Amino acid sequence: MQPGTRVWDLPVRLFHWMLAVLILVLFVTGNLGGDWLEWHKRAGYAVLALVLFRAIWGVVGNYHARFVNFVRGPRSVAAYVKTLVAGTSKPFLGHNPLGALSVLALLAVVALQAVTGLFANDDIMLEGPFASRVSKQLSDLLTKVHKLNSDLLLFLIALHVLAIAYYYFARKENLLTPMFTGIKNIVAESAEKPRPAWLAWVIAAVVGLAVYLLVKN
Repeated sequence: MQPGTRVWDLPVRLFHWMLAVLILVLFVTGNLGGDWLEWHKRAGYAVLALVLFRAIWGVVGNYHARFVNFVRGPRSVAAYVKTLVAGTSKPFLGHNPLGALSVLALLAVVALQAVTGLFANDDIMLEGPFASRVSKQLSDLLTKVHKLNSDLLLFLIALHVLAIAYYYFARKENLLTPMFTGIKNIVAESAEKPRPAWLAWVIAAVVGLAVYLLVKN
C-alpha cells in the first residue's frame, strides 16, 4: 500500500477528472459548431450538474472536500504567498490557501459559464433552454458573457496547469498523482471518519435528476 494519507475521496477525484474531460468537450464542440453544438449543450448540462454536486459535497462531504476546512482569509493567503516567495513554504495535507482560491475561482467561472449557457443563443440554429424565456436583448448580453467568460476559463486553466508544474519542478511537490490515487505522501492522522459512499451517489443522482428536469423542454 502506498505510504501517506488519504486526502481526496473518490467523489472529489471523479468530479475533477469528469469536469476536465467535459470542459475539453465543450471547447472542441463549441469551436466545431454545426451539429456538434447539440453535444456542446449536453456537455454544458453535465457541467452544471457537476458544479452543483461539488457545491453540495463542499458542505456535507468528507473533511478535505468541505470548503470550511480549506478556504482561508486574506491574511492566511498573504502569509502563505510570503513563504512561497521566500522558498520556505511547507506542503499542505489538503489545499493550500492559494490553491483554495484557485478552486473557488474555477468553480465560480465554470458555474457562470454553465448558467449563461442556459440563456445563450447563436442566432442560427441553437439556443439554451431558457433563451426564449428572457428578452432577446438579455439573451444576447448573456451570450456575450458566455463567450468572454470562456476566455477567462481558459486563462484560469492555464494558471492551474502552470501552478501544478511549478510545485512539481520548483517545490518538489507532486499535486497531480494524489488526484488519481487520493493519497498524499504526508503522514497524518485521519481528521474524522469518512462519509458513507452512498451519500455521494445519492447527491449525484438527485442533482442529475434536478438538472434534467430543469432543462427538459
